[in-house]
Amino acid sequence: MKKLSFNLWGLLPVHLIMLFGLIIPIGIVISVSFATKGAYGGFDYVFTLKAYQQILYNEGWTGGLEFNPQYLHIIGRTLLLSVITTMICLLISFPVAYYIAQQKASRKALLIYLVTLPFWVSMIVRVYSWLIILGNEGVIEKILRFTGLTDNIDSLLYNNGAMLLGMVYSYVPLMILPIFASIEKLDGNLIEASHDLYGSRLTTLKRVIIPLAKPGMVAGSILVFVPCLGSVLEPVLLGGGKNMMMGNLITSQFGGARNWPFGSAIALVLMSLVVIALVIHGLRATDKDARQEAL
Repeated sequence: MKKLSFNLWGLLPVHLIMLFGLIIPIGIVISVSFATKGAYGGFDYVFTLKAYQQILYNEGWTGGLEFNPQYLHIIGRTLLLSVITTMICLLISFPVAYYIAQQKASRKALLIYLVTLPFWVSMIVRVYSWLIILGNEGVIEKILRFTGLTDNIDSLLYNNGAMLLGMVYSYVPLMILPIFASIEKLDGNLIEASHDLYGSRLTTLKRVIIPLAKPGMVAGSILVFVPCLGSVLEPVLLGGGKNMMMGNLITSQFGGARNWPFGSAIALVLMSLVVIALVIHGLRATDKDARQEAL
């Protein structure tokens, strides 16, 4: 009885926060995605699937539907850049996290502080700084000209590469920290045992370190992949608005385009991609645990 009472009243604030901060807002977005665009912006509560239909089709001159891959390209670009960003962050973060974990306590604290230092600065300032670095007469362009690698450089900005660089820079700390937390807990005796059994450094890395650090790698990948899907600043500033991603597509629909139903539909597609990624990871983890129990 006491346990039931605590679950009901003790967790009531959490339930209320989840209800008003998550469930109800998602329900409103879902309902708006099935509404009709208003004549002067906003929406009218008239049920329709036009917002989802607009993702794949446009209305032609004759009133018929014509396939339009424009938004599929945006979704594909978002997924591709998010996956590549996650992989690059993983490759960069693992050796960095391992190096930090091997240091003394005082130096370890200093290095962790340096990793988290960028979060003390506004995201806009951090992304905007790459405009100066990659822009005409910027640092990278001057270095390339000084080394004689090239004399005629097209702009390094306003392309997928610039967006990718900005996303890696913005989110790599989110990968380093969970990997560091996993490696720091690693028992050094296991590494010594691997070497005692004549395991090379590569074998020890593959058979001991990476499997034990995998939870941190998975957590870091999720922490990087999810915000990458909703990136707004990198496409606007570094992509010049020419290479749109789902985040700024949603922003434009709720802003200048004033097409709330379509913006809600795209937001739900984005949320669905996140949920699918998490479900796939959960099913794989559950299946692996089941196989281990069976053995």
